[in-house]
Amino acid sequence: MRRFGWDRWLIGGVLIAAAAGTAWVGHQEMQTSWLQAGFLTKYGEKLTYQVEPGLSELVKYPTQGPYNERLGYTEIPKAVKSLTGSGYRIEQQARTSPELAGFVEYGGFAVFREKTRAGLTLKDRNGSILYAARYPERVYDDFDAVPPMVVNTLLFIENRELLDPTFPMRNPAVEWDRFAYAILGLPAQWLNPGMRIPGGSTLATQIEKYRHSPDGQTSGATEKLRQMISASVRAYLDGKDTTYARRRIVVDYLNSTPLTARLGFGEVNGLGDGLWAWYGTDFKDANEILKQPATTQEQRLKQAEIYKQVLSLLLAQRRPTHYLIADRSSLNDLADSHLRLLASQGTITPELRDAGLSLKLRFRNDAPLPPTISFVEQKAANAIRARLLGMLNVPSLYQLDRYDLTAETSLDGPTQSNMVDVLSKLNEPSFIESLGMAGFRLLDAGKNDLHKVIYSVMLYERGMNANYVRIQADNLDRPLDINEGAKLDLGSTAKLRTLITYLEIIAELHGRYAHLPRPQLRSVAADATDNLTRWVSTYLSDAADRGLTALLNAAMDRRYSANPGERFFTGGGVHTFVNFDDKDNGSIPTVTEALRSSINLPFIRMMRDIAQYYVAEGAEDAGGTLLTDPTNPARQAYLEQFADKEGSHFLNRFYTDYREKTPDEALALLATRVRPAPHRLATAFLSVKPKASLAEFTRFMSDRLPKAELSAQILERLFDKYAKDKWNLADRGYITGVHPLQLWLVEYLQGHPEAKRSEVLAASADERQETYAWLFKTSRKQAQDTRIRILMEAEAFQRIHKSWARLGYPFDSLTPSYATAIGSSADRPGALADLMGIIVSDGIRLPTLRVERMHFATGTPYEAVLGFEQKPGERVLAPEITATVRRALQDVVENGTARRVRGAFMGPDGVPLVMGGKTGTGDHRYADRVMARTATFVFFIGDRFFGTITAHVAGPEAARYKFTSALPAQLLKSLAHIIQPLMDRPMATQTVDRGH
Repeated sequence: MRRFGWDRWLIGGVLIAAAAGTAWVGHQEMQTSWLQAGFLTKYGEKLTYQVEPGLSELVKYPTQGPYNERLGYTEIPKAVKSLTGSGYRIEQQARTSPELAGFVEYGGFAVFREKTRAGLTLKDRNGSILYAARYPERVYDDFDAVPPMVVNTLLFIENRELLDPTFPMRNPAVEWDRFAYAILGLPAQWLNPGMRIPGGSTLATQIEKYRHSPDGQTSGATEKLRQMISASVRAYLDGKDTTYARRRIVVDYLNSTPLTARLGFGEVNGLGDGLWAWYGTDFKDANEILKQPATTQEQRLKQAEIYKQVLSLLLAQRRPTHYLIADRSSLNDLADSHLRLLASQGTITPELRDAGLSLKLRFRNDAPLPPTISFVEQKAANAIRARLLGMLNVPSLYQLDRYDLTAETSLDGPTQSNMVDVLSKLNEPSFIESLGMAGFRLLDAGKNDLHKVIYSVMLYERGMNANYVRIQADNLDRPLDINEGAKLDLGSTAKLRTLITYLEIIAELHGRYAHLPRPQLRSVAADATDNLTRWVSTYLSDAADRGLTALLNAAMDRRYSANPGERFFTGGGVHTFVNFDDKDNGSIPTVTEALRSSINLPFIRMMRDIAQYYVAEGAEDAGGTLLTDPTNPARQAYLEQFADKEGSHFLNRFYTDYREKTPDEALALLATRVRPAPHRLATAFLSVKPKASLAEFTRFMSDRLPKAELSAQILERLFDKYAKDKWNLADRGYITGVHPLQLWLVEYLQGHPEAKRSEVLAASADERQETYAWLFKTSRKQAQDTRIRILMEAEAFQRIHKSWARLGYPFDSLTPSYATAIGSSADRPGALADLMGIIVSDGIRLPTLRVERMHFATGTPYEAVLGFEQKPGERVLAPEITATVRRALQDVVENGTARRVRGAFMGPDGVPLVMGGKTGTGDHRYADRVMARTATFVFFIGDRFFGTITAHVAGPEAARYKFTSALPAQLLKSLAHIIQPLMDRPMATQTVDRGH
């Protein structure tokens, strides 16, 4: 930005001074401002802006100034850039006139009717307000609301001529006597650039200073003139008569004067917030007391107390941090001196003066408590605010709430409110009973503490090119949003993800083999090393219909045993699994039947097939002989990887044990872990302290084996035989009976007692390989194969994770175990809802829309409106797969674990809407103790609506709750009357233009 040069400013100053020096004209101008009024009014008429459709090249955003920073005006360009890069487009934007652009270009502040209060507003899809923040919180609405006593005091202190009605065209930005002092101070300022220049600071220029000057300060004469010129032009925006503008200046000053910041409250602006933040005085009560005559001694004292507080804040504005925080006694003295001065000039009565002098300023000790907020009622709004932080790159909710921004959301306010009302009553036994949520596999109102059960509901509506969040609610009265912020064991909902991965592999194999002739397919089946490849190639070799749909249908008819008797080697160990209902143990259901009844063992075996498919692909990539040929060079890389991985695992455990111990304490702990035999203890000591003397060794052995008959000769022989350099690390581990890396770590910590975990891991790379040297011998092929399979299974689960992540799985990894098929890797309700959205949309991932439009800086030259740009979604699943999955999920509602919700919702024609879904119940356990219980139902309703509903209990007491996924399913059924009105509305095809 080109700032005013000294030549331009000084020429202007000289011209004004010359005019003032012309006797008659100068006198009249100083009294009436009639020349300025005429010129500036006409000039101000050209300083305009218009908000028009599309991107604007004619907008100048401020780059500094506390007001512009607080309201977010300085950040609008960055926000626009971020939003336009993430699916939004500029619908409307301000265009400034050439004159206004030029005024700003040459250093002026943009002149328009500025807001005193602003803040974030969130609206629902109907335009109703969901959330509104306004700062300052306590303000005067207009001039008439200000007690005359406050007006008179302010003018006496700061600007005595401001409201003089004698000359209605007076320029409120200039008091000529003050201006003369400022001009006379220029030479001194030139000689001493850091010198403060007195004079020239009217209320109008002070407002310009603390709003728009860098850091709210006047850095010199140039900045002072900049303030005066901007304030002068702003004063004449409404015409030559400045009476109204001058009154507005008083109100704006009182409402916005900066009064530093208070810990726990934040930035304090304006008299109203100042009274509350610093004195705990209610603004409304204070104004009533100051307006009413005080007739009793008690009233006089109360009025004097409040008046002195007001006076102190008006005075503190000069040095707010000093007076309000550092030196409050000086502020009290300053207020007392002004009480005397104000009384002597007749601004206040002697009685008010005396009463004020008898009182000391009493500051509130603690920051005012924020208003009580129901996180339950604000859950959806808080979720959107949190999302806006990332969208706009705003560092905190504190700053976001102060932005001059209105965001139009996709939420349906009335339905959201009704949902919150129901959720808030679910701790009442009678209400639970009325909703049918008490009973077998539900809740026991007599035994269960209903306050412990947290419920969450998310409902989306599919639009043409976006999924709209209509409801996001839970009854957790804390900031955490369990829909999107918690990691929960959601049990059998993982079977839905497993099923989709299974069908994706079937579809992939179809693409690979469906075109082959039958003899070649039989050859593929004979050579296949995994069940899925073998089954697909066999099916295609015999099938009359080789189409993908027919193959997927056949895959759903494949049978898996539900027998829990098998032991599964997975996740590096042997595991067994059980079914929820032991009546299923002897069955061999189809995939459709297993999903319908949510039987565990078929999905464990399905996950084994999936993992083996990827293991087979990995083996093929390694030459096809990885597990058969001991000379395959890829085996070495796998074994080295295993040694590194398992060695790191053990070192991490050992480091946790030893990290806070001194070298001697570490050695002592190690000794307790070695069986008390001379050769074992000798090896342990000499491994840790290889340079120790025989005397040190003797003391250690004597302390550890006081009853052993260890002669000097025996000790010397032990000292020599078990020296560190006589045995490798693995041998020393074998002799001592402890893991070799534990010996290495204790030795390393002797010389590096402050070593970080990362340093230990980096330093032990060679030792980790040495520890597992036995594994690299060709005679150990069986042991090698076991460990290679463990690593290949882990790689398979990395492939599975990649598939799940592509469909919205929210975490960075999966537990490499078949148990992932039944929920061991956890999930989030919101992520499951996203997956259901893909299924409902025939495999197209549509963006999830919470904020449809953002309106920045309404009524300013910085105004910008950005709306979501409707674009086609991304295909992530084949439509044949999603059609197959929808039919299976519909079967779960029609005939399976979610049949209680069947027919709960109606279409416009009165016919029940088709529903589908997957239930899941999970216990999060630690050392066989239940630490949480969660039940979830992820569902779709018709072809437009989908979502999740969850019940969750945290803590060890969760073991007393026996509810299953029947509970959220029953709750959804009970909520049908709340949700149904959404389904009676037309399909959302685009964002609604509300006529900005």
